[in-house]
Order: sequence, then C-alpha cells, then structure tokens
Amino acid sequence: TLSKLHINHKEIPFKEIQNQIPETTFEKNIFNFCVDWLTGKEYFEIYTSGSTGKPKLIKIYRQQMQLSAQMTGEFLKLKKGDKALVCLNTEYIAGKMMLVRGLEIGMNLHIIEPSTNPFLNLPITTQIDFIALVPMQLQGILKSEPTRLPILQKMRAIIVGGAAVGQELERDLQLIKAPIYSTYGMTETITHIALKRLNGTKKNQYYKTLPKVSIKQDSRGCLVISSPTTLDKELITNDLVRIIDESHFEYLGRIDNVINSGGVKIQAEKVERVVENALLKLKCEYSFVIIPLKDEVLGQSVNLVVESKSLSVEFQDSLFEILKANLGKYEVPKKVFYLPQFPRTLTEKVDKQKMNKLLLSRL
Repeated sequence: TLSKLHINHKEIPFKEIQNQIPETTFEKNIFNFCVDWLTGKEYFEIYTSGSTGKPKLIKIYRQQMQLSAQMTGEFLKLKKGDKALVCLNTEYIAGKMMLVRGLEIGMNLHIIEPSTNPFLNLPITTQIDFIALVPMQLQGILKSEPTRLPILQKMRAIIVGGAAVGQELERDLQLIKAPIYSTYGMTETITHIALKRLNGTKKNQYYKTLPKVSIKQDSRGCLVISSPTTLDKELITNDLVRIIDESHFEYLGRIDNVINSGGVKIQAEKVERVVENALLKLKCEYSFVIIPLKDEVLGQSVNLVVESKSLSVEFQDSLFEILKANLGKYEVPKKVFYLPQFPRTLTEKVDKQKMNKLLLSRL
C-alpha cells in the first residue's frame, strides 16, 4: 500500500485521505480517485485523449489497472518506498496510472498540478526515483531549469509519452544518465505495453514489450496486441509497424496518417521527420504537423502547418530547398499554413480535428 502522498507540497498519510477537504478541483479529483481505489472500486470510466477523434468514455476494470502497474513495476524495477513525481492530468489514463502505480507498488507520491515545467518550484535537493512526462514537459525542464538537472540524473526511470519525441530533444537526452524510455500504448491498453530506450548505451530504435504482452500484424500491417491489460483479448490498432521478433517492433506511423496523393501513398510521419531535420539545419524551433487536404487533381495533397506567425519568403524558400532535395515529388508539402497557436486536447496533444476545421475555413 501507498506510504505517503504529497500533494501541492502538503504531506498526507494515505489513511487520512478520506478525511481531507480539497482546496481545488485538482485535489478533489485525486482524493476521490484514491478513496475509490482504497475502498475497492471495481471499475472506472475514463475518456480517451481525443487527438484523432472524438474522446470516448470507456470502462476500465481495477484488475486491468493493477496488472498494468505490476508489469511496469517489473520492467522498470520499481519498488516499495520509491518516490514518484506525478505531474500529468489525473483525469486521463496516464495520470491515473501514476496514482495506481504508487498505490499498488507502495511508492511515495509527490503530486503537483500539470504544467509545461514541472520542476519550476522543486528544490534542487528533491529526490525522485520515477516520473512520467510528455515531451513538452521534458523539453521545458531541460531548457528552463538546468540547475535542476541533478534531479533527473539521479532518477531510476523516466518515461515519456503522449506525443513523438523530436530529434533535437532526443539529442539533448544523451546528457542524462538516468534511463529514459519512450512509451507505446493508449487508453485501451491501460497506458504503455512497450517501451523504447532513448538514451545511453542501451538506446534502441525498437520498442520492447512489457512482460506477457503478445504482438502480431493484421492484413493492413497494423499492430495487434494481446496483453493482461486487455484481459488477453486481441486489440487491433491503426498503427503501422514492422515486427522485429516476438517482443520487439518498429513504429512506422498511423494508417490514418497515410496520404494518397496522385496515387502515391505517403506516410505523414516520414515527411514530418524530413521537415524536422530541415528546421534543425535552419536552426529554427517550431511546432508543426503534416496534414492532408482534399485536392481536385491529386485526391489529397500534403500540407505543412506551422505553429507561428507567417515566416519570411526567404525562410520558406530555404526550407523548401531542403525538402525538395530529400522528398519525392508528391511528398513535398503543397501549401504552408500558419497558426499562432495549435488547438490542443487536455492531454496537450495536437487536436487535428479542430485544426482541419480551422484550415478549411481559410480555403
């Protein structure tokens, strides 16, 4: 059982959680979940993230969450008494599972409200063994809080998920000695079912499945998962993969991100990697996405959306010079759109549905 819970810098013995009066909605949600868990609630209703479609309310059973916590604990060698920092939205599965891991493994939980820089108010002497972050948070720590890097260096495990880890961020991670893993999973698999080491001598380009997870491909080339967290039922994903062996796979991209342009099938993630390299060469840091739009001649066209005010014609020319040298004719973005701020979900993922509506209103 959970030893101690620190929430917004207040220490609460877990036996007293039920008697706490929350000061904020954030605290209320956490207290309610912990009470439900400690009193044996059998299932929880949780919304999916809604980054590629409308958020769905799904029922997740206690047993699935317990198995997920055990599998992660075993893989990362987490143990009773370890300190975990919870800085994700606990209304969604990633944040909730940080609470469950603490409750099931017996870790001490330090809980703070989600922000782009979770280390902002942490003393440099803070000892944390385990943390889950989204890439934006990890980037925020590395860029804004260099004096607190020792907190990261001493951790036993860092997991990063919710969005792709960019090449520049991955390069910066090589300065960190603590093991850092990219996660593969979704709400339906009760967070990650596979991890990929991003730094150190054990860095790997393939995801390794957690204990007791089985993987295969369907006829489309998409990943099919069978895991204790899916109650050993097959879950068919829309993620294109290359299976390396029974416990390793390479993630290629989402099948719904395949753009059919002029009869040529283009994987949006491939184009995004080339754009990212081009921006790094030009020493520019912008968030961007590749999206398809209807095209009367091509059927669909590849388009680049940049989170910025309009950039200079000279910059665009330099960017497209690099893109044309590294992409096929139909892969080069047909248009560039600029949005001062990307619409995002509550879990900080780009909301592509809202983005498409914004762009269509401009055409």
